[in-house]
Amino acid sequence: MRRRYRYPLMILLALFCQWSGTPERPILGDVPDLTATPVPLDPTNPTHAKVGALTFMGGVRLTSRDPAFGGYSSMTIDRGLFTLLSDGGTIVRFRLDDRFRPSAIGFGDLPAGPGTGWTKADRDSESMTLDPATGQVWVGYERVNQIWRYSPGLTRPARMVAPRPMADWSENGGAESMVRLHDGRFLVIAETNRRLPSPARSALMFDRDPTLKPLKGFEFGYLPPAGYDPSDATQLPDGRVLILNRKLALPFKWSAVLTLIDPRQIRPGVTIRGREIARLAPPLTVDNFEGLAVTRENGATMLWMVSDDNLLFLQQTLLMKFRLDL
Repeated sequence: MRRRYRYPLMILLALFCQWSGTPERPILGDVPDLTATPVPLDPTNPTHAKVGALTFMGGVRLTSRDPAFGGYSSMTIDRGLFTLLSDGGTIVRFRLDDRFRPSAIGFGDLPAGPGTGWTKADRDSESMTLDPATGQVWVGYERVNQIWRYSPGLTRPARMVAPRPMADWSENGGAESMVRLHDGRFLVIAETNRRLPSPARSALMFDRDPTLKPLKGFEFGYLPPAGYDPSDATQLPDGRVLILNRKLALPFKWSAVLTLIDPRQIRPGVTIRGREIARLAPPLTVDNFEGLAVTRENGATMLWMVSDDNLLFLQQTLLMKFRLDL
């Protein structure tokens, strides 16, 4: 009789040991702490405000005394509520007044996802998109190359899919950009995975929510500016899609290029090259920009970008606001 229960007991013991103690990935504390410090667009020229089709409206460096703060790879803005999602599954929410002062600050953690959530690799979330009508949120995960759909507020229940075309995407170069289009289609772009022999990145267009079966869509290619990798995308009010591309050059100098594509030109197997509308590089205030979102103010389109500091003291979490004039 004792032998019958040996293996179930071992499994229970293993699960208990795995979850006792502190998880290996950094998790935000229960007391939200967030400070926003204004930063200029150009430290060498305070009057510099125009960059291509962008006009600088203000920016801040976000800091916190919480050691788990940082690493934000995606962002949504819904009715004035900012949601930042890190590549370790942590969530920061807040509102900003017209002087960029945060309020209604909240910290959280993804309630479900790939694996157990014990390690950072289990919550390597790199992209996020929102349906403003329902509040549902979709998150793209690297390493496992999966897409998860969450209830409003990134809560349960959650539903996932591992699209077959993404199965061979590289571990650290998967679904870095994802946007739900106004017509319900989903656009997903790989960060580094290429449609060989071209340097174009692998990209997918799903006819609808990719977590619904049967999965319908097609593959195509996105060609970023030379030397740059796509890191996020968002749809503009006129239907075109803005893609954020970023590059790291030694010694630790970041730059970013924004390109514009028209979804109407996307067809199975084609390669799309975006039209450059702005380029940010030193001496401008720039870091590892990975999150992109659009809002509307008094008839104008506002573009927000957030940077991923990789939890390194050499980098910053920047939140920058621009007016987009096309």
